Amino acid sequence: MESSVSLELAKHALLMFGIILAVGTFSGLIARLVRIPDVAVFLLVGMLLGPGVLGLVNIKADSTINQLILIFGSSYILFDGGASIRLKVLKEVWITIVIISTAGVLITAAITGVAAYYFLGVAPIVALLLGAVIASTDPATLVPVFKQVRIKERVAQTVMSESAFNDAMGAILTFTVLGVAMGAGEFSIGDAITDLFKQSLLGILIGGVLGYLAAFFIAHEKFGFLSEFAPVVTLMAVIGAYMGADGLQSSGFMAVFVFGIMLGNQESLGFKLTQHEDNLLEDYVMTTAFIMRLFIFILLGTQVDFGLMNQYLYSGVAVVIVFMLVARPVTVFLCALPDRRAKWSFRELAFMCWTRETGVIPGALAGMLVGMKAPGAQIIASVTFIAILMTILIQATTTKWLAKKLGLLVE
Repeated sequence: MESSVSLELAKHALLMFGIILAVGTFSGLIARLVRIPDVAVFLLVGMLLGPGVLGLVNIKADSTINQLILIFGSSYILFDGGASIRLKVLKEVWITIVIISTAGVLITAAITGVAAYYFLGVAPIVALLLGAVIASTDPATLVPVFKQVRIKERVAQTVMSESAFNDAMGAILTFTVLGVAMGAGEFSIGDAITDLFKQSLLGILIGGVLGYLAAFFIAHEKFGFLSEFAPVVTLMAVIGAYMGADGLQSSGFMAVFVFGIMLGNQESLGFKLTQHEDNLLEDYVMTTAFIMRLFIFILLGTQVDFGLMNQYLYSGVAVVIVFMLVARPVTVFLCALPDRRAKWSFRELAFMCWTRETGVIPGALAGMLVGMKAPGAQIIASVTFIAILMTILIQATTTKWLAKKLGLLVE
C-alpha cells in the first residue's frame, strides 16, 4: 500500500512538472514575441495555475520539492549571471558594489521600516524586520532580465553583482533583527559586520577555488580531460559550491556566483575551450537556466496567497511605493555617487534606481518567518508578496523602455 501511495504521489508530481514545462515554454515564447522579460509572464501564469484560480499546480512553499527547486534553481541562475561578469568591469565599479551591497541594504531596510511603521501601524521592531526581509535585491530575477535586455555593460554587471553580494547582508540583517524581536539577543553592529565578512570571504574563497579547478579540468591544454563533460561539471560544481559554503555557514549564493565569474573568465586565468566546446557549454547553460527560472517563477506565482494579500493590500502597496520610489533612489545615490573612480552619470544612477526587483530570496525569508511564527510574520509575508508582484510586473517589464529612454540600451 505504501509503495502504491508513493507511486501515485510521484505520478502527481510528474504531472505538475509536465504542466509547468509545457505552459512555461509557451509563456516564454509569448514573452519573446511581446518583448518583455519572461519572469513577469511566468509569475502571472503561475498565479493562474495555482490553487487560487485553476488549481492545476499546488506545490506547498515549505515542501521538499519546492525548496529543492528554489535552492538549485537560484544557484544555477546565479552561476549563469556570474559567468556573464567580466573582471575588467568589476575592477572599475567594485567600490560601488561593496558599499551598495552592505550599507545599501541597511539604508533600504531603515527607510522601508519607517514606511511600514506609519502605513501598517505595526511595532517598530516588526517594521524593521519587514524592511530587512525585502531590502536585498534578487539575483534570480535580475540575472534573467539582463540576459534578455542588453544594457550598457558596467551598469548591468553592477546591478547583477549587487544582487549576488547583498544576499548575505540581507539574510544576516533579517535574522539579527529577528533575534531582537523574539527576545533572543540584542542588535550588535560589530557581530553583524564580523558575520558578514565571514560569510562573504568564505563564499568567495570556496567559489574561487572550485571555479579555478573547474576551469583547469575543463579547459587546460594538458589536463583538461573533462572538456567533453563540461556541462556535467557545472552541475556538480554549482551544487558543491553551494553546499560547501552553506556547510561552513557562509553564503552559498555568493559561492556559486564567484564560481560563475571564474569559469566565465577562464581566458584571464590562462585557459581556453575550443569554439565548438564553448558553444556547447553556453547552449547548455542557457537552456538549463531557462528551465530553472521557468520553474521558480511559475511556482512562486502559484504560492501567492490572495486572501493574505487582501488583508493589507492598500497599506502594503503604500509601503512598496515608498520602497521603490524613495528607499531605492536614496540608497543608490548615497552609495554610488561618492565613488569617484566609477564616475557614474546621472542617467546610469537613475537606471539603477529603477532596477531592484524583489523575488525568490525575500520570498524565502518571509516563508521562514511564517514557519518560525515570528512577530508580524503574516503581515511581513503579505507585503513581501506585494513587493514581489509590483517590482517584477512594473519594474522588470519597463527595464528595456527605460534603458532606451536613458540611452543605455545596447542594440
